[in-house]
Amino acid sequence: MKAIRPQSDTAEPLRHDIRLLGRLLGEVIQACEGERVFDTIETLRRTAVRFRREGNKADGKLLEQRVKRLRGNDPNSVARAFSYFLHLSNIAEDRDQNRAQREHALASEAPARGSLREAVSLLEAQGVSPAHIRRLLSEACLMPVLTAHPTEVQRKSTLDVHREISTALMQREGPLTGQEIADLDLVLLGRIATLWQTRMLRYTRLTVADEIENALSYYRSTFLNVIPRVYSDLSRLLARDPVKPFAAPPAPLEPFLRMGSWIGGDRDGNPNVDASTLELALLRQATVLFEYYLQEVHALGAELSITTLLIDADSDLRTLADAGGDDSAHRRDEPYRRALVGIYARLAATAQQLTGRDLARRVTHPAPPYNAPRELANDLAVIASSLSANHGAPIARLHLSGLQQAVEVFGFHLATVDLRQSSDVHERVLTELFTRAGTQHDGKPVDYSQLDEDARVALLRSELAQARPLASPWITYSEETTRELAILRAAAAGRARYGKQAVQQTIVSHTETLSDLLEVLVLQKETGLTTAPDQNIEPQDGLMVVPLFETIPDLERGPEIMAAWLDLPEVRERVKHAQNDTQEVMLGYSDSNKDGGFLTSNWSLYQAERALVDVFSARRVRLRLFHGRGGSVGRGGGSSFDAILAQPPGTVAGQLRLTEQGEVIQSKYKDAEVGRWHLELLVAATLESSLAPRAAAASAEDAHMAHYGPAMSFMSDTAQRSYRGLVYETPGFAEYFFATTPITEIAGLNIGSRPASRKQGQHIDELRAIPWGFSWAQCRLMLTGWYGVGSAIESYLETGATGAPRSRRARLAQLREMAREWPAFRTLLSNMEMVLAKSDLAIAARYAQLLPARALRERIFNQISTEHGRTVSMLRLLTQRELLADNPALQASLRERFAYIDPLNYLQIDLIRRYRAAQQDGAIEPDKRVRSAIHLTINGISAGLRNSG
Repeated sequence: MKAIRPQSDTAEPLRHDIRLLGRLLGEVIQACEGERVFDTIETLRRTAVRFRREGNKADGKLLEQRVKRLRGNDPNSVARAFSYFLHLSNIAEDRDQNRAQREHALASEAPARGSLREAVSLLEAQGVSPAHIRRLLSEACLMPVLTAHPTEVQRKSTLDVHREISTALMQREGPLTGQEIADLDLVLLGRIATLWQTRMLRYTRLTVADEIENALSYYRSTFLNVIPRVYSDLSRLLARDPVKPFAAPPAPLEPFLRMGSWIGGDRDGNPNVDASTLELALLRQATVLFEYYLQEVHALGAELSITTLLIDADSDLRTLADAGGDDSAHRRDEPYRRALVGIYARLAATAQQLTGRDLARRVTHPAPPYNAPRELANDLAVIASSLSANHGAPIARLHLSGLQQAVEVFGFHLATVDLRQSSDVHERVLTELFTRAGTQHDGKPVDYSQLDEDARVALLRSELAQARPLASPWITYSEETTRELAILRAAAAGRARYGKQAVQQTIVSHTETLSDLLEVLVLQKETGLTTAPDQNIEPQDGLMVVPLFETIPDLERGPEIMAAWLDLPEVRERVKHAQNDTQEVMLGYSDSNKDGGFLTSNWSLYQAERALVDVFSARRVRLRLFHGRGGSVGRGGGSSFDAILAQPPGTVAGQLRLTEQGEVIQSKYKDAEVGRWHLELLVAATLESSLAPRAAAASAEDAHMAHYGPAMSFMSDTAQRSYRGLVYETPGFAEYFFATTPITEIAGLNIGSRPASRKQGQHIDELRAIPWGFSWAQCRLMLTGWYGVGSAIESYLETGATGAPRSRRARLAQLREMAREWPAFRTLLSNMEMVLAKSDLAIAARYAQLLPARALRERIFNQISTEHGRTVSMLRLLTQRELLADNPALQASLRERFAYIDPLNYLQIDLIRRYRAAQQDGAIEPDKRVRSAIHLTINGISAGLRNSG
């Protein structure tokens, strides 16, 4: 199969890699499927490439006709071929990104944009010293949080082969002989043959256990090794003087960059998550971590062959060695190895105690387990100190320093697992607990569900002050209540077992009132996570209660709710003593977008953040925002680096958590070097956003809001009316959506343990935001990333808002200035531009044909098409250029990539038509091969678009 041919001469290495991978894939297809199938695929490829390059409508018609003639197993072969080619192209592009970064470092003294070196240099130029950066990091929290939200369509088996192909490509870059290149090409051919002969689709739906294992694979391949390297790079940049080879390595940095996870604890809408899945997640995380620790200590034992016959060792090291239990005469003069034998034995005992498994790779002697990670860290520090004092600092830097940093970061838990549940579930559980306990008010039984907000708050605060339990072990509760109490008890047990960092947050979805947060405090008290203040026992700090504001109304109410929350004395006391004066707030991108559209969602989030900063500043509480971002622009996607820098001043301040979901996880983190770069981007952006001179930033932001805020509010209101007018107020829109997108087929993809909809039936309201956005991407409309913006800009230009410039020309100048000067608006337009560049109205029109009702089809599609044209026109007007004209490399790459996505779209449309027709005809059994081919096209289109979920 031939390859994408980027137009830019600077893309020669990438072009070469893609040609190579495409050629090898073609050889595999020829050998496995035969000449006829290969010729069919090649004919479709040539037609699609010619259509994209020349725009000849006849070629488009020919492509459609040839796709329709595919029968038998040919649709599956075609879908697999184009999908796998796009997979291989993604691998090549990721490798090219690494290559470009290395070449930049070699060719230029200037650090790369987004690098740690650039961030530190920029801050030093602004008068921010390394000591100041260290002070920020000592209290900072930066945490990517992996979730299992279902937009990752690749199997783990496929992703594992991707890593091997990437490794072979990297090896091929070095100076090699002709035979070595030929040998590596045979390796690549074998990997690609493995890929072709590996089933692309899952036959069964993922379980939560599967999702846990999938996530853990990224720790093995990336996080465990890469995160300590990021710390090392930053520590070197912050050193006062250049590194001296025999000077002691710097002590590990305070662990500001950690990992989080929702997998196993996020039960909002997922009936498959319960106490057992949380226990499994914590157990499997600890198992993977101790396997890593044991492997690293074993490697250190081989590495530290230092003999006291040649070099001295500290007394503390000798003491540690003597206590290690290694009496072998062969190692009598090797105290480091003897010490590590003892450390290994204690680690093995700790792993046995915490995981119930013997994880040791070698025979060990009985040893006491470590009670806490600090004990392990202290032993490693003894080794490091002795090495540094005896000319062994270069040796410590090889492996020991990285392991020391890993222990600081990962502890005995690996990653923090968040709990999440919907507020309405908490309400039902409390209603049952109060009812079964016979709670009374004014002599009458309390029906918690019927109380008004003030009465609820009063009752919950009273309950928090009670020493006696509300729940009874002798009462049998409903299944829902039993499950909720069980998972909170499991969290308490997990914290006691693996450390408090194992579970730290409980997130309340659909937070709408103050009582939604107080309910979770009461439930924590009932399950041993917290204790009443008047009990004569050691108080438990429990989990931080984190509100999740999702819809537009929720975002508007959020600051008021948080003010009331922080003003409660019992809450303020918890925040001060148990939470280090820090309170987290989560903001939902997906649901706010589905609720109000792209522009209104972004503006509501921005305003909510500014208001929250004021609320928290007035109360001298540190605000930590948790951004619920997804892959698609409609769900907060786009450049994380730009998004962080575009946050309102004061909203980062060293505190940032953000979700990494679906296909974004594999895109960023399946490759160690790519993963390292993305983590570096997060840290660099956080440093820049947190430490840039605040007075100037705040002053600039106040000016932006004064000049641009009214315009944004006007456009937001207009965009929301336009969006909701289409989605929620247009008769027949739900019928149009379910007929003209592959939403039904996506629901059957087995890509996650969570149902696609909260309830059965074709209702937009009940559909989850993730499959909603994913479906629009598949049919190349990506409506969630632009709809309503064109109308908003056009309306502002024509009529203006209160206080706006009087003339249309002046208003246009104002919007152009906003696009240049205001990071928030500039980033919004940039993300929208990428979405519009990936959309294709001609292909979307073909999807519209799937709806038989012609009048309804034409009415709604024409409305969408008109708004699309208006939005593109308005964007061109503001930027004064064509889409992506400022990024010709990306423009060329997308243009060539579309030639391989288009056939998948054409094929998907035809297959959906066939499959649905067979479903409607009771006399015809739908062909399972057709259903499989539909799912293959979904996989390929998702891979081709990259940020579709």
